[in-house]
Amino acid sequence: MQVQKVDHHELFEQIYNQAPIGIALVAPTGQWMKVNPAFCSMLGYTAQELILLHYKEITHADDFAQDLKYERELCEGKSQEYRYEKRYIQKNGDILWISMHISLARNEVSGEPLYFICHVVDITDHKTTELKLLQTEEMFKLISDNAQEIIYIATFDGICRYCSPSIYKLLGYTPEEVVGNNNTAIFHPQDLDRVSQIDLSTGHMLNMQVQHKDGHSLWFETTYKVIGDSGQEQQILAIGRDISERKKHEEISAEAERIAMIGSWEWNMLNDHVSMSEQIFEIFEIDNNKLYKGSDIFAFMEQAEEQRLKECIEWVKTGQPLDFEYRHLGSNGKEKYLHLRGLITFDEDQQPIQLNGTLQDITERKLVEFKLQESVERYTSLKKYNHDAIISFDMDGNIINANPVAMKMTGCPVAEMIGTSICRFIGPYHLGLILNSQYEMAEKEINAVQHVNGSETEVLATLAPIIINEKNVGFYLIAKDITEQKKLLVAKETAERMNKAKSEFLAMMSHEIRTPMNGVIGMTDLLLDTPGLSGEQKEYIEIIQKSGDSLLAIINDILDFSKIESGKTDLVDEPFDLKEIVTETVKIVTPMIREKQLDLRLSLDDAIPVPLFGDAYRLKQVLTNIIGNAVKFTPEGSIEIEVKVIGQEYNDVQFQFKVKDTGIGIPVEKREHLFEAFYQLENFMTRKPQGTGLGLAISKKLVELMQGDIWIEDSDATGTTFMFTASFKASNMEDFNRYDLQQKKNKTDQLRILIAEDNEVNQLVLRRMIEKKGHLVDYVVNGIEAVEAVKRSAYDIVFMDVHMPRLNGFEATKAIKELMRPEACPYIVAVTANAVRGDMDKCLKAGMDAYVSKPIKSESIMQVMEEFYKIKKYPTAYN
Repeated sequence: MQVQKVDHHELFEQIYNQAPIGIALVAPTGQWMKVNPAFCSMLGYTAQELILLHYKEITHADDFAQDLKYERELCEGKSQEYRYEKRYIQKNGDILWISMHISLARNEVSGEPLYFICHVVDITDHKTTELKLLQTEEMFKLISDNAQEIIYIATFDGICRYCSPSIYKLLGYTPEEVVGNNNTAIFHPQDLDRVSQIDLSTGHMLNMQVQHKDGHSLWFETTYKVIGDSGQEQQILAIGRDISERKKHEEISAEAERIAMIGSWEWNMLNDHVSMSEQIFEIFEIDNNKLYKGSDIFAFMEQAEEQRLKECIEWVKTGQPLDFEYRHLGSNGKEKYLHLRGLITFDEDQQPIQLNGTLQDITERKLVEFKLQESVERYTSLKKYNHDAIISFDMDGNIINANPVAMKMTGCPVAEMIGTSICRFIGPYHLGLILNSQYEMAEKEINAVQHVNGSETEVLATLAPIIINEKNVGFYLIAKDITEQKKLLVAKETAERMNKAKSEFLAMMSHEIRTPMNGVIGMTDLLLDTPGLSGEQKEYIEIIQKSGDSLLAIINDILDFSKIESGKTDLVDEPFDLKEIVTETVKIVTPMIREKQLDLRLSLDDAIPVPLFGDAYRLKQVLTNIIGNAVKFTPEGSIEIEVKVIGQEYNDVQFQFKVKDTGIGIPVEKREHLFEAFYQLENFMTRKPQGTGLGLAISKKLVELMQGDIWIEDSDATGTTFMFTASFKASNMEDFNRYDLQQKKNKTDQLRILIAEDNEVNQLVLRRMIEKKGHLVDYVVNGIEAVEAVKRSAYDIVFMDVHMPRLNGFEATKAIKELMRPEACPYIVAVTANAVRGDMDKCLKAGMDAYVSKPIKSESIMQVMEEFYKIKKYPTAYN
């Protein structure tokens, strides 16, 4: 298509004169160089009048500094343009608000500033008017080159005649790609029909979406105007500006209103018409496609609230702002709380004509307020009915309030307290500590509250800060009357002294009893292994052994319970065979089972892994207690023992142990006492008291240490069923093979052992026990000889008595540790008659490797050797 030639001079002159926005050139000196008619019309001056004026003369005084700043920054090249709002003073003295877009034209050769180009839009009536083209082609080119808006001229059939260079920056097209073409493809498909139906001959402002060359959409605000005389070919002048950011902000604002549940409204009081935003329709849940009057809004309210609002509006008509909260019932009957705000407008006769405002759904806030009020009421009740005295005071120590207990404690009515210094009740020294921020010291030092009659009440004081808006504004003094507690404290201290005396007595008695018991029991073990004993002799020795074991069991129970009660018992974590432990325990009671001719049924789960890691000795202690009781209280019938796996998580395996008998049973009302300390089953079963009554109490605490529980099953069957659970760690087959290999090595390896013991009987007992295991034994009678022996010979294990003459066991151990290299040092085992809590820790802290207490039995010796193999002899086989 042939592009029609344009008379640019005439065209630009028309554009400049008919442009709907003010255009002006201002010299750097501030003089108006050229102004268009629209600019003159805005200000009410003729062009000749303006040319004679300095722009400062028509600029509002408060805006002049802003102009100077932007002019200076444009001249210094800090920015290419500025867009801002300012005020002009019209010729008649009125204020004209305008939107100013200003840029600077420079000499193309020297770069010197020539003049400022100003685009002025009258925004007084909240309109954006059309840009007007400059009068000449040169000025039009300067304007269009610097304009941020797209200036577009087209024929009525849509053929572009001119497009400003700004189209490239805004839409990605060059002017050459647009001029001569019909550019309807630029319009967004959703807006194309709407644009085609616009009557452009009347002029129009349109917000629409346009397509960028790369495909994304932008929002444009475009002003259309027909230019040219009616007798000539008329064209369409369009000036469009990118309002994508503004549109985005409007959407954000609308979304913010939706989130805040706030809407705007306008009530024209002359015609009773009410206009509302979309959010209000949502709040009221009403149709937004019909017109509403004030009476319609009142209909949405309860009668009492409606009357209250009408009274409020009468007050508003006197010029007061509207501020009204009320309850609203939704369509589903759900309560809402709404907040109306508004300002009234009057005409020249001071008659109300319009009320504008907002409506906000404040339901959530009101619910919070209700909860806060509830909290305040609860706090007030807590303070009022508290058993402790509570006095609040400010940062200067002046009392704010107090509760009835404080009034009773001080003898002073609350009304008389308020405003006075709290030092009258706690003393000036203590108040000084508080005011100097020494709160912890003040709490410790305040031990009494003074009564007005001069007496004092002993108290335990607590200081709590009063924090309001993250600021400490005062304190609460909470004073607990401890007069009675003082009495209890004295009784407690007396009990603690008695308990300490008991512990010391236990330690002394343990040492004194265990030393001779070691000889009795040790010699009994050795006698039983002596060949050639007659039946009568063996019977007597066994009686001695049983009596010694019973006595030792009583001592061990008491000491065990003492350790467990104090929390000093730690379980070891060693490999063991669970089936072997259960079997060994059963063997202990097998003679009694045979004697009573009981039927024994033992069931061990095939899924039990080997080895397990845990405290086999403590598990055996629990099993011995429970199985022993079952056999003891079952005169005839059977004993059923069952062990099964009930769960596994990672390497932790949970087991359930069941011991069921057909004995005399336990009355239901007695069962709750079974696991209490010093409670004996025999008291109500056989009336033959023996033992300490601690067996089941110790068992319960040990089971709990094994992450388990113990109980008696409810059953109508004869007898009793004890159940308990325990958790142990399992390992893999490689660990099992190492464990099995080490067990074999332990039975064959011959060790060299030194015994350091000054008591001849104990020395003989220990030596014979070790020699019977096939090991080589040397012995010394004091600590000095022990050190010398270790220097001369290499020993695997040293059994070191703690109490020896010349050099005790602790001192001898220290000397050996300092003398020997760690890898050459023997395994030192403490041997002591003391067995109370703390003894083992004391020995280990002294450098000893293990601990056994007297009287020593073969099992204890074997356990020590097992530890030696694991730690010193074959550590890799265990790890």
